[in-house]
Amino acid sequence: MAIFKIGRNDPCWCGCGKKYKACHQAFDDKLRLLKLQGKKVPSHKIIKTEAQIAGIRKAGEMNTKVLDYIEPFVKEGISTEELNRLVHEYTLSLGCIPAPLNYEGYPKSVCISINDVVCHGIPSADRILQSGDIVNVDCTTICDGYFGDASRMYCIGDVDPAWKKLVEDTKTALDLGVAAAKPWEHLGDVGYAINTFAKEQGYSVVREIGGHGVGVEFHEDPWVSHIGQKGKDMVLVPGMTFTIEPMINLGEPDVVQDEDDGWTITTEDGSPSAQWEYTLVMTEDGPEIISH
Repeated sequence: MAIFKIGRNDPCWCGCGKKYKACHQAFDDKLRLLKLQGKKVPSHKIIKTEAQIAGIRKAGEMNTKVLDYIEPFVKEGISTEELNRLVHEYTLSLGCIPAPLNYEGYPKSVCISINDVVCHGIPSADRILQSGDIVNVDCTTICDGYFGDASRMYCIGDVDPAWKKLVEDTKTALDLGVAAAKPWEHLGDVGYAINTFAKEQGYSVVREIGGHGVGVEFHEDPWVSHIGQKGKDMVLVPGMTFTIEPMINLGEPDVVQDEDDGWTITTEDGSPSAQWEYTLVMTEDGPEIISH
């Protein structure tokens, strides 16, 4: 962790205008002590300022609006391309930008992942939602340069009871992960809670893909494992903004990436997968969900 030498009476590094001793000095002293104890602690770059958190919170609100807007359209008979168009146009109507579009070459404004597609499903005019499908809609919205990110699952028509339970249990796993995220505790506690519950239900958790820091950029540090170890990984401190987004499979945890489109991730054994995602900001009182 790089913490620059700042005088007690110098302006605080967070840009609030207060003197360092009246703002983040005690906070930084606590981080230094944790580091001396062998803990992995975040750098100042990972810790957001009050102004940044306000911007990220607004982006999260806009992202939630997009997900609320698209929800009634996610039903049998609609194409995933039509859902993409609706997300794109509504996002622009809010004065925002759909973050996925052209991100590292991704061709659409939203990710829509169906059945055995774990994540990064590309909308298509040829893919019509059918009864029995389970669908993840993953939106990320840029508002005034800040990012909000969340996803929701939907059951279309008559869904296999085991698949429906997978969707419901994955939401429970996410909520357990959020509950395990406590200020000044460890990021590994989050993944431990998720993985423990998932295994108890007979599921497996995707290992290679996790949550991430978010807010100033689309993807930032830290990486959030959903199979973490209790008491391990980075210390969660107030000011961190990140996603929790477990991907849980009815079958084995192994996944494969489509070689043709370079994006679509599916379960290797063809089993269904579910995912829910929140953006959170850590506060002294615990995590605040700012997009869901």
